[in-house]
Amino acid sequence: MISNSSYAVQPWSLRESTLDVDRLPQSESLFALSNGHIGWRGNLDEGEPHGLPGTYLNGVHELRPLPYAEGGYGYPEAGQTVINVTNGKVMRLLVDDEPFDVRYGKLRSHERVLDLRTGLLRRVCEWSSPAGCTVRVTSTRLVSFSQRAVAAVSYEVEPLDSDVRVVVQSELVANEQLPQKSGEDPRVATALEDVLQPEEDFASDMRLRLVHCTERSGLRVGAAADHLVHGPESTRTSSESGENVARLTVTAELRPGEPLRVEKLVAYGWSGVRSLPAVRDQVDAALAGAGSKGWQGLVDEQQAYLDSFWARADVEVDGDAEIQQAVRFALFHVLQAGARAEKRAIPSKGLTGSGYDGHSFWDSEQFVLPVLTYTSPDSVAEALRWRQETLPAARDRARQLGLRGAAFPWRTIDGSECSAYWPAGTAAFHVNADIADAVTRYVAATGDVEFERETAVEILVETARLWHSLGHHDHHGTFHFDGVTGPDEYSAVADDNLYTNLMAQQNLREAADVVERYTEQAAALGVDDEEAAAWRDAAEAVALPFNETLGVHEQSAGFTGHQMWDFASTGPDQYPLMLHFPYFDLYRKQVIKQADLALALYKRGDAFDAEQKARNFDYYEQMTVRDSSLSACCQAVMAAEVGHLRLAYDYVGEAALMDLADLESNTRDGLHIASLAGAWIALVAGFGGMRLRHGMLDFSPLLPEQLSRLAFTVQVRGRRLRVEIRSRTAVYTLLEGEPLELCHCGGEFTLSAGEPQTHQVRRPPPRPEPSAPPGRHPARRRGGPVPVEQGR
Repeated sequence: MISNSSYAVQPWSLRESTLDVDRLPQSESLFALSNGHIGWRGNLDEGEPHGLPGTYLNGVHELRPLPYAEGGYGYPEAGQTVINVTNGKVMRLLVDDEPFDVRYGKLRSHERVLDLRTGLLRRVCEWSSPAGCTVRVTSTRLVSFSQRAVAAVSYEVEPLDSDVRVVVQSELVANEQLPQKSGEDPRVATALEDVLQPEEDFASDMRLRLVHCTERSGLRVGAAADHLVHGPESTRTSSESGENVARLTVTAELRPGEPLRVEKLVAYGWSGVRSLPAVRDQVDAALAGAGSKGWQGLVDEQQAYLDSFWARADVEVDGDAEIQQAVRFALFHVLQAGARAEKRAIPSKGLTGSGYDGHSFWDSEQFVLPVLTYTSPDSVAEALRWRQETLPAARDRARQLGLRGAAFPWRTIDGSECSAYWPAGTAAFHVNADIADAVTRYVAATGDVEFERETAVEILVETARLWHSLGHHDHHGTFHFDGVTGPDEYSAVADDNLYTNLMAQQNLREAADVVERYTEQAAALGVDDEEAAAWRDAAEAVALPFNETLGVHEQSAGFTGHQMWDFASTGPDQYPLMLHFPYFDLYRKQVIKQADLALALYKRGDAFDAEQKARNFDYYEQMTVRDSSLSACCQAVMAAEVGHLRLAYDYVGEAALMDLADLESNTRDGLHIASLAGAWIALVAGFGGMRLRHGMLDFSPLLPEQLSRLAFTVQVRGRRLRVEIRSRTAVYTLLEGEPLELCHCGGEFTLSAGEPQTHQVRRPPPRPEPSAPPGRHPARRRGGPVPVEQGR
């Protein structure tokens, strides 16, 4: 049973009732606020103590050299690292000249609550200074969904037992000291110090502003703050600025029951091309827009935005209170990662931490975007338009590798490859098909014809060209992709990785189809009938490795002939394997970091029959060690489909509680956004059985006995669809929109608004549960009480 004991289990909030300074690095990630453009880690208002200071702007990074012991053609020359930009969260407090620091004096109470319905982080604490003065501090923080460039803080202090003199220092702080990277874990960011070069500082009345630029990447960053102060008539203010600090100081004499409140609006802007005056004007204009609404106006807009989101995205789980809380927490953070990214990448950590150097991977297209496609589709279109804008860099990379079309990067911030790990940075071509898959899914789920014409055609054409030039026909006519790295990073540079081949096949077919529909756009890209026909020929001839003796598909050609990993001699302290064994040894053995073939079964289920799915799942389950957070949700989906409902339920718990329970002991570096998305995938695609087939949603629902009800809402082609599943029935309700064609267990039906339809759930025959590597079975879940508060 995974325990989530540090936080109260509540259906609509994350509540921390005591402060554990040693757990600050983890809680700062969990309490992070973002809108996809701005990210504020959940640091304490005073700035210290902290685990990892973090203020991020999506796309703002610094370049760093990538040293190689031995150089090689095609190696990326520069790495990219997300940087901690100007911190606008800081609100320091002095009580009769004693700094408020939770490590000193007496912290009588401390509570933080992240409200998933309002998007507000609220903190209330009572503190007695070393001199014996007791105050209550209340702060509320938001990063605005409605105003992309704006974040805000309301900070209030009130004496409880005697008159006190208080000083509140509201600051903008640049170049904060960061903890150094420790150990050799590649998931941890490289710390860069003093990366912001000062260009301008300003302080006047209640207004503060700092402008900096980066040295190597040439990005200019501006931050500005304005304030409204509520306090006694004797309250005084003053402001000052320096190269790296701008400060408003508020001083007041307070009596018990007489609070001082400072409302702080913060605006950010950045550019790689605009001048200093232009960036200055940009943040001032954003601040003016926020000021026109004021603090309460921003709070009201945040509530309205989230009301709309939850109306089309909520998931209800009866029978497990932890999973109920976790899936809503997950949806909230997935929304935060992409809502206002607007032609920027969605990093693997979102904007909650600096893990993986702030890079975006294929995770976005295959885990995060599917969730947003059915809950916040506008953000998906923007994320894919960012991929389109990076096509010039992808084309250059393909040419460098001797290929046609576009080779999208395995990891990146600005669109260029920045991985020094060449088996992935060069050979993980599946990212191209992942992007193509996200493109076609978005079009099918939304019917966005303009996007298909203006964006999808170009991406599909260039990715298809990559596949056709990468592969080759053998003397039998079979089409192969040799020397590629699939999703499983413990099996690199292999021939005919099944996932890669199946996704490339789909990519080639979809590209051939789309150029037939949009002949003008295809002609502009130089596509003729012969090229499209070649794509179809290659797709039909793609190799699909299969071991006839074992009756299972091979993860890659020859994989099932490799020696099995010695799991019995591998201790629990030797996971993840990549930190304790040479990759050379991992590459030669049957051991899987993340569910590779299981992902193929899910994403290309049309390529397998039911018996093949069951045999494949059971075979690969015994060697999948889940050293990646991307694995559990894939295994949950396929375990549910082949009838291992108990096992699927355990995997749902692992995916959903990856960060709340800090299962990989690295939540301090930022949240696992793809695993959070995987919580939704495991429930909706796993127990809900939702698939998109031929442009139509098809459901094959099944619940484990531990859950009594699962209900979720999705948005598809402008309609809102609600699905409610119990042990024997599934009820489909069209909440809004024109009639919708659906499938239940392969049977088509038409659903009209206000006319729910009930269908019977088919339960599969029981199957013996497959074995996992010793010690790597997911934690058994017992379920839990149904939350009292289920409504909104």
